[in-house]
Amino acid sequence: MRKLLVLFLTFMAFYMQSQNLYLHCGKLIDTKNGTVLKEKTIVVSGDRIAKIADGYLEPVNQTDRVIDLRDKTVLPGLIDMHVHVEGETNPNRYLERFTLNDADVALRATTFLKTTLMAGFTTVRDMGGSGINVSLRNAINKGYVEGSRIFTAEKSLATTGGHADPTNGTKSELMGDPGPKEGVVNSVEDAKKAVRQRYKNGADWIKITATGGVLSVAKSGQNPQFTVEEIKAITETAKDYGMYVAAHAHGDEGMQRAILGGVKTIEHGTLMSEATMDLMVKHDVYLVPTIIAGKEVGKNARIPGYFPAIIVPKALEMESKMQQTFAKAYKKGVKIAFGTDAGVFPHGINAQEFGYMVAAGMPAMEAIQSATVTPAFLLNQTENIGSIEAGKLADIIATDEDPTQNVKTLENVVFVMKDGKVYKN
Repeated sequence: MRKLLVLFLTFMAFYMQSQNLYLHCGKLIDTKNGTVLKEKTIVVSGDRIAKIADGYLEPVNQTDRVIDLRDKTVLPGLIDMHVHVEGETNPNRYLERFTLNDADVALRATTFLKTTLMAGFTTVRDMGGSGINVSLRNAINKGYVEGSRIFTAEKSLATTGGHADPTNGTKSELMGDPGPKEGVVNSVEDAKKAVRQRYKNGADWIKITATGGVLSVAKSGQNPQFTVEEIKAITETAKDYGMYVAAHAHGDEGMQRAILGGVKTIEHGTLMSEATMDLMVKHDVYLVPTIIAGKEVGKNARIPGYFPAIIVPKALEMESKMQQTFAKAYKKGVKIAFGTDAGVFPHGINAQEFGYMVAAGMPAMEAIQSATVTPAFLLNQTENIGSIEAGKLADIIATDEDPTQNVKTLENVVFVMKDGKVYKN
C-alpha cells in the first residue's frame, strides 16, 4: 500500500511539472507586426511560451492539455501604463488617508489588482502611491497574491503645495514641512535626494507632478510646478539608477519644461499645444492620454458633494479636452502609450479607453499595440511581455470578437492567462 502511495505521489508530481498547455487559437493578433493570424497553436510550458505553430497541434504527452479558443481572438496580456492601485474613487476618498491603516489599503488593493487582472490587464504601471505599492509588487511576483504584475513609481515627487504634496488640504498643525523623504522637492539637491530615496524604497520608475492636478485640494490644475533645472536633476539622477521619469502634466508650460528636462512620458497632456506636440516628437517623448479619467471625473463632478468644492471647476474644465488633445497629438505623430488613471474611476473598466482612442482617430490595431508592445518597450520588458512569441512569458488573453474589427470587445475579455496560469476561462 505504501509503495502504491509513493508511486501515485511521484506520478502526480511528474504530472504537475510536465504538463504543457496547447492553446488552439482561431485568430491570433501579432502585435509586433500589426497583423491578425489564423488557426495557430500556442504551446505553453511552465510560465513561458514554448512555441507557436500553424494549425491546431495535438498534444504530444498524455499529461498535456488543450484549451479550445478556436472561436476566439487571442492576443497578449494588456498593459496599463497609468493606474493607482491603492485606492478607488468614492465620496470619502479625501478622508481615507486619515481613517485607513496601511494594512487596510493593502488588503483592499489586492481586490483591485485581481479585478484588473480579470479584465485582461496582466501588467500595470502604478503612477503614485506609497511603499504599499512595492510590497504588493513583491507579493504578486512571489505568488502570495493574485493580480496584475506591477511596475511602480512609489511616491510621486511634488513641490511644496503642488499636486502630490501629501499635506495639501490639511489643517496647519498637520501640514509640517515635508521634504525629499516624503517626495517633496524645492531645489536641485532636494530633487536628487528624492530620486535616491525612491530607489531606496524600491521604485521602478520616477513620477513628477510637473503641473497642478485636477483632484488635488489646490486651486490650479495647470500651473507649472518645477523648474527645468529641478527636472533635469531628477531625470539625470534617475538615469544613474536605471529609471525613466514620467510627468503628470495638464498645463502646457509645465509640459514643455518636463520635456526639456528629459522625461520619457507625459501623463494626461490635457492642454497641450501643437508646439509642445512637436517638441515631444523631437525629443522622443510618449503621451499617456488617460481619456477615460477626464470623462469619469467630469461625470462625478456633477454629483453634489462628491468632490471638495475647489476641485469641481477644474474637473469640469478638463472633462472633454483630453480626448481632443489626444486626437491632435496622434495626428501630429506623437508616440502613444496606453494608460487610464484607473482608481480615479472604478478598477476593471480600463478597456473603455480603447473605444475613446479609436473614436478620436487611432486605428484599433495601433490602440492595441499602444497597450502591448509599446509599454513593454518603455518598461524595458520586451523580452518578456507585449507580444506572443516563443520564450516570452505566457501572458495571454482572448475575446469573443476580433478587437481590430470591434475594439469594444476588449471590455469583455473571456480568457486570461498570466505567467502560464489560467485565471479566467
